[in-house]
Amino acid sequence: MDLLGIADTLIQGILLGSLYALFALGLSLMFGVMRIVNTAHGDLVVLAGFGGFFLTRVAGIGPFTAMLAIVPLAFSLGYALQRFVLNRTLSRDPLPSLVVTFGVSIIIQNLLLQGFSADTRSIDAGGLETESIALAPGLSIGVLPLIIFATALAASAGFQWLFGRTRLGRAFRATSDDGEAALLMGIDNHHVYALATALAIGILGIAGIFQGMRTTLAPTDGPAQLIYAFESVIIGGMGSFWGTFLGGLILGVAQAIGFRIDPGWGILVGHLVFVAVLVVRPQGLFPKTAG
Repeated sequence: MDLLGIADTLIQGILLGSLYALFALGLSLMFGVMRIVNTAHGDLVVLAGFGGFFLTRVAGIGPFTAMLAIVPLAFSLGYALQRFVLNRTLSRDPLPSLVVTFGVSIIIQNLLLQGFSADTRSIDAGGLETESIALAPGLSIGVLPLIIFATALAASAGFQWLFGRTRLGRAFRATSDDGEAALLMGIDNHHVYALATALAIGILGIAGIFQGMRTTLAPTDGPAQLIYAFESVIIGGMGSFWGTFLGGLILGVAQAIGFRIDPGWGILVGHLVFVAVLVVRPQGLFPKTAG
């Protein structure tokens, strides 16, 4: 592989990984605040994507306009899901929340199959998906992937700032460290948990539409998106949004290298990197740091 090929592989891997980072930020937030692994996370990505597809086809609006409708809906869904369902499952035993979110995953998949059939769909980006910027002869970067990268970077910075520098972030940290003590200090834990899940699922309104614009959507894609998000969080390190962002980039680069070697190896190489990180550094490459 020549230097141009190496550069192209790294760039494409980083851009792919930024989409995984968008998937993973919400998963990282929910685990960091409530120690919940939301097994419906990937299906919520797909649900948001199909919501964007429906609005662009039926209402005839553009995908970025559709985001303005989907993100508040996803935020509200996340708040209601946590407030009225998942809060009832919170305990030292992780099994109840795993079972409930698995049930939500099955419900979403079947609803999408009933509403859209098993056919794959994509969101019309108005030609944006084919636009590119030439970096050098034989080397270019897609405009849409670049927008996704910038969005993931901004979202990671925003989440890190929110968690570390704001009153709401202090409430998140307090309820995560000691929910009973936070309750005694006047913090409504159930409301704080619901806000965390609302933010976690709200960002999926963006991620799902970007997924539909960049590639295709199918009702059964959710488990694969969950795996990519989970691997990004573990590679980066629990509790660090910048770690999650970098974990997504590492996973994307690993897959891009695998695809370059052989089209059938991309996903496998990503999984192998994930396993290698677990063996060598179980806490992740960039675990939580102060601030």
